[in-house]
Amino acid sequence: MYAILDIETTGGKYNEEGITEIAIYQHNGFNVTDQFISLVNPERSIQPFVEKLTGINPKMLQNAPKFFEIAKRIIEITENCIIVAHNSDFDYRILRTEFKRLGYNFERYSLCTVSLSQKLLPNMESYKLGKLVRSLGIPISDRHRAQGDAIATVKLFEVLLEKDISKQILKSQIKELNNIQVPSKYLSIVEELPTVTGVYYIHNTIGDILYIGKSNNIQKRVRSHLTGTDSKSKKIQKKLHKVNFEITGSELIALLKEQHEIKKNQPQINKDGRYRLYPMGLRIDYETRYHQLVLEQVRSTREYLEVFKNGRVAKHIMKQWMETYQLCHKHSSFKDSDGACFAYKTNQCKGACLEDEDHQSYNQRLEKIRDKNKYPYNDFVMIGNGRRDGEYSFIYIENKCFKGYGFYDLNHQINSKEKILNRLVSMDNNSDCQALIIAHIKKNKFRKLIPLKGTEVNYN
Repeated sequence: MYAILDIETTGGKYNEEGITEIAIYQHNGFNVTDQFISLVNPERSIQPFVEKLTGINPKMLQNAPKFFEIAKRIIEITENCIIVAHNSDFDYRILRTEFKRLGYNFERYSLCTVSLSQKLLPNMESYKLGKLVRSLGIPISDRHRAQGDAIATVKLFEVLLEKDISKQILKSQIKELNNIQVPSKYLSIVEELPTVTGVYYIHNTIGDILYIGKSNNIQKRVRSHLTGTDSKSKKIQKKLHKVNFEITGSELIALLKEQHEIKKNQPQINKDGRYRLYPMGLRIDYETRYHQLVLEQVRSTREYLEVFKNGRVAKHIMKQWMETYQLCHKHSSFKDSDGACFAYKTNQCKGACLEDEDHQSYNQRLEKIRDKNKYPYNDFVMIGNGRRDGEYSFIYIENKCFKGYGFYDLNHQINSKEKILNRLVSMDNNSDCQALIIAHIKKNKFRKLIPLKGTEVNYN
């Protein structure tokens, strides 16, 4: 859990400032679970420049509660949470100072969205809160007021969580809260999980990721691990300490995140997915006069029409293609002996094996297969479901290359390539990604496909 906050102060000498306003949003990594917003009577004067900046004046604070009156609520809403703030050193120091005046030692772990942004959002023009969130298309109102800045920090932190592919934020949370957040029963772990589409991360006591999975019902899938008797389930049950999750809303993004993050994080129990999700591929070999349909183990340097989880399925699809397009066994991985191929003898080959059919006509049929198994445009955005009502997801393809995914609420947030890149969670392009994306396109499992021309995105 996180306590995302912003504090306005009186200004003045170091460690002599008082709080004039505070806003705290408790957050579970997906959405806000509790909140506390209040003006505070600092019992000291406000610096004129601060009054001008924030608009908070002494008259507004006359009837506001003093800090000791809200201290208990602050302790409750931040208990077992990591403090998150934009320049957290300042906000955390101010809180500790106020509690110290009351004779209470307030201690929490903290994360700074400035340093996180510098790491996860490199090359931004500015890391000041206002400029940073505007560059990401995040609306901000009541600037330099606690509630407005805290809400903007919540939205920024959600972007950073999504950008954190290596899961350093989650790992540090588990390691730091280990002593105060030890689940005693599997049941309590399961009850905290949502029943929606996303990716889940199973951790051990020191925060290492043991297993990464994807499901359209996270709670149901994790429950199956905790009640299963297979070897994988037993390994999970033995070492499980905490389950984190990321809701995607989009099944495609869940699949893309799963395969990408397994490769990146190398979890102990995800042996099968550490290398390739789809290790077998079908491609066209253009180096021969009669182009050849080739089935082989996937190589990163080659482009494939389609990739498959195993050779049996790949061979079945290859046979279907060859029958449908009347392709020659001799000019394929089947490699029949000299003379007429088996397909010719059954009237399923037009005679390429005997050169009765010219190579141009034969190769055109192979190109029809290629056209059916490629991206519909060189550059496009594929819009899908978001994580909550009013939000949408997008997949970004540039020059036939998968670049990554992101989320947005309003069209203007991704109405240009620059804005798309600002919100983009980058991923490596590989044949697994292409297979997943093309499969979803073929099944029309998306809201909208938007071809890109130039730098602008046209939603009409």
